[in-house]
Amino acid sequence: MTSANSNVDEAELRKFAEHAANWWSRNGDFKALHDINPLRLGYIEARVKLADAMVLDVGCGGGILTEAIARQGAKVTGIDLAAEPLEVARSHGRQSDLDIDYLLCSTEQLAEDKSGCFDVVTCMELLEHVPDPQSTLNACSKLLKQDGHLFLASVNRNPKSYLLAIVAAEYILNLVPKGTHDYDRLIQPAELAGWLRAADLEIKDITGMTYNPITQQYRLTANSDVNYLVHALRSG
Repeated sequence: MTSANSNVDEAELRKFAEHAANWWSRNGDFKALHDINPLRLGYIEARVKLADAMVLDVGCGGGILTEAIARQGAKVTGIDLAAEPLEVARSHGRQSDLDIDYLLCSTEQLAEDKSGCFDVVTCMELLEHVPDPQSTLNACSKLLKQDGHLFLASVNRNPKSYLLAIVAAEYILNLVPKGTHDYDRLIQPAELAGWLRAADLEIKDITGMTYNPITQQYRLTANSDVNYLVHALRSG
């Protein structure tokens, strides 16, 4: 079993810390996150009521999704293990006059103190960056209230996703910084489904997300071959 402090890849933390200063630049290193954020928020809002909900954003980075959720009236906590992006999130949150609780800690650490405290947990584009995704999902499940909602985003692992999510997105279109993804760590939906069941979580929906390089727009789709979103429920 992974301990509360061991489920971290220091190289992954450094990778995102290097780009922290540009987190809120809409045409910078994280332009793709800004562009897909309305889709992610819309996906969540279509399935849960965020106003007054207790929400945890796991792996919040610079706070792009965290702030969007807070603007919907939720009481939001954002956690990350990379100090530089977290400080960017805190600073931007203050400038935006948003009351968000940002914590430098792991999901496993928080689960020891906040078990059953959250109506909603979001964990977007994180599982493929941690050594033990099952440990993260176990902690997310523990943090949720009974019938609480978990929202995930990840990248499928297959030849198509390698070409589009790595070769095209990182090296041709420059949608995300080079080296963002390690192909061997990408997650097939069937693998994720097994981990969720082991964490007492039930999948309610899987929706794909595609990018059109001509229109430079993202949209949700039934095809989960590359990027995909997942809604799961803690059913007990």
